[in-house]
Amino acid sequence: MNIRNNITRWGPTSLAVLLAASLVGPVYAQPSAEQAETAVAITDDAAASAEQVANAQEQLPRGHFRLPEQGDIIGENYTVTVENPEDTLIDIARRHNIGYEEIRMANPDVSLWVPGEGTEVVIPAHYILPPAPREGVVVNLSELRLYYYPADKPGIVETYPVSVGREEFATPVGITRTTVKVKDPAWAPPASMRREAAERGEPAPSIVPPGPDNPLGRHAILLAMPSYLIHGTNRPDGVGMRVSRGCIRMYPEDIESLYERLPSGTQVNLMDAPFKAGWAADGTLFVQSYPQLEENVGDFEPLLNAIERVSELADEQAEIDYEQVKRAVEAPDGRFVALYGPQAPAPEPEPEPQPTQQLEGILKGVELSTTVRVEGDA
Repeated sequence: MNIRNNITRWGPTSLAVLLAASLVGPVYAQPSAEQAETAVAITDDAAASAEQVANAQEQLPRGHFRLPEQGDIIGENYTVTVENPEDTLIDIARRHNIGYEEIRMANPDVSLWVPGEGTEVVIPAHYILPPAPREGVVVNLSELRLYYYPADKPGIVETYPVSVGREEFATPVGITRTTVKVKDPAWAPPASMRREAAERGEPAPSIVPPGPDNPLGRHAILLAMPSYLIHGTNRPDGVGMRVSRGCIRMYPEDIESLYERLPSGTQVNLMDAPFKAGWAADGTLFVQSYPQLEENVGDFEPLLNAIERVSELADEQAEIDYEQVKRAVEAPDGRFVALYGPQAPAPEPEPEPQPTQQLEGILKGVELSTTVRVEGDA
């Protein structure tokens, strides 16, 4: 085996995961009693969430939706009432398969940390499928969401909130595939992270073993793109934010479910579509806009891109209010905007022309212009 070539191909993070897997072998580290209780609590939470979502989706598991026979839209928004005064908005988001930024944008007037008993919280579970082939895994970076089209269930799509790389460690765009799956991986902090920690007086270990302090969580799926993984996390509150060093992070219960069912060799499409448009089954054209990734600002004109996307989908006969497209791009909050069709708002009536001012007497019949001329630079 050419060790040097394999190190280059897999990269340092992936190599550390593989090394840990080979050292552990078929026997995995056993959690302590305290860890086991925590795991049971998380599992119970996930089960409760799955049951709640399943009831709303005709008994489909958490994150699963039926692909529409026509159109591009799945799910629907709904509201829940806070019953536990100790719940944060992040707690509620996790129970309903929603990420940090999603729940924050959908509830701008609700306190993130103390929403309060009796408060109504919007769950933004309405999605336009990404503009990509419906196969394998599709990660829409700006949306902070993963979509999975299982080959053995052609009528189903799964979707889960994820974290992606922050600006200085941006997750790359491209098509890759899954390779090796590792349970209870060890993690090797990169040299740059160890240097930063040492400068703060917090020397980092060269290897972090499996356990509650491991930022990879209990499940990791390696990608053919060196040093990038889809994995769990020991900090689930950060799911749905740009906080990773380039990897795709998922809630522990979501990666555990995906880990068991995602075949090795599955295509993974890492794409960036901050603006999405799609048809509902009833013939309504919707758009949805998310904040653009900082590293891509300036690479393309967001409004022009949005107009082109809508133009591709709209019929020639459809009267589109492009002012609504402009507002969606300028205020990206993930909300659905109906542009055309049965659910679109009725167009506002044009204002009636104002009567022209006229002078009496000698100037009667001479119209006054209301235009004001301003000299100077604009």
